[in-house]
Amino acid sequence: MSPIPSPSANWSYPTAIRFGAGRIKELADACAAAGITRPLLVTDAGLASLPITTATLAVLEEAGLKPGLFSDVQPNPTEVNMAAGIAAFKDGGHDGVVAFGGGSGLDLGKLIAFMHGQTRPVWDFEDIGDWWTRADATAIAPIVAVPTTAGTGSEFGRAGVVTNSETHVKKIIFHPKMLPAVVICDPELTIGLPPAITAGTGMDAFAHSLEAYCSPFYHPMSQGIALEALRLIKDYLPRAHSDGKDLEARAHMMAAAGMGAVAFQKGLGGMHALSHPVGAIYNTHHGTTNACVMPTVLRFNRAAIEDRIVRLAAYLGIAGGFDGFMDYVLGLRAALGIPDTLSAMGVGRDRLDEMAAMAAEDPSAGGNPVPLNPNNLRDLYEACL
Repeated sequence: MSPIPSPSANWSYPTAIRFGAGRIKELADACAAAGITRPLLVTDAGLASLPITTATLAVLEEAGLKPGLFSDVQPNPTEVNMAAGIAAFKDGGHDGVVAFGGGSGLDLGKLIAFMHGQTRPVWDFEDIGDWWTRADATAIAPIVAVPTTAGTGSEFGRAGVVTNSETHVKKIIFHPKMLPAVVICDPELTIGLPPAITAGTGMDAFAHSLEAYCSPFYHPMSQGIALEALRLIKDYLPRAHSDGKDLEARAHMMAAAGMGAVAFQKGLGGMHALSHPVGAIYNTHHGTTNACVMPTVLRFNRAAIEDRIVRLAAYLGIAGGFDGFMDYVLGLRAALGIPDTLSAMGVGRDRLDEMAAMAAEDPSAGGNPVPLNPNNLRDLYEACL
């Protein structure tokens, strides 16, 4: 009888995190810790004129840091947005980035800091093999990340998602130095977030943790983090959704979002593989799209994940094993107002073959517990419609 091989894997965990209400007041100190003296604050257009953004800029100005502001950031940022941000970074003589906002602002801020000193196109640094080694690591500016939603967890990530404006394909760009040097998680910044955004971002964190938990790869630390993140989301997302001023719920959701991003080092799967092409083509909200396709992917994966889901349901206090967990997911989606179908989100049948091919090439597809290909992905899209 041959011996059982010992587990082997490469692991990386995140950065310095300042977590707690009111800690945005430490932003100037965080910039100093990162070596930033002339920060460019990168956020989306919707946030740029809101009080939380003007107050954040004031924190930097009062410390004498002379910040700039760049807000030409689409919900699904493109390389055109990135080029404009790089121009603003260079024109302003900036030496670092404060990435501020939801996933779009965080991702684009990280990409601006990464790409401002590179000579190769951004597509040369896609998260494939060792492509990241093509970058000049000495030309990457430091980053401080400040999330204002509880969803993507991009503040804890070493990658950014950018959509090719010509092909409408989303690409994951990776480099270890895209990990922010300091993260400020201040749940007060998420107070009053609209219910629909709370729901979509919260379900994004749920999808990250659930797909990581179900991924077949070996990463027990991520496995445990995903499990506890799912418990926090179960207990606190409905509260955050029903009462935008519930600071305790907002804080736990902010923690859970970061935990989900750490956990998905273990892998993602079919939910994200299906969601990325839909977002790139139809400009849908990423987390809401993940939530929409979630039950279909769970059913498709059932044979491979049922035992694991039974253990998850028991930990979460959900009776009925896999079927009980499915009922819980369907009930949570309904309570949060998540659309039942992709058709309700404006997705048609005319581009299903194209999307299935894109989904099969998406890096997330490789982490699905059941192998994915263009044929079964097309079937999944049909089922989601």
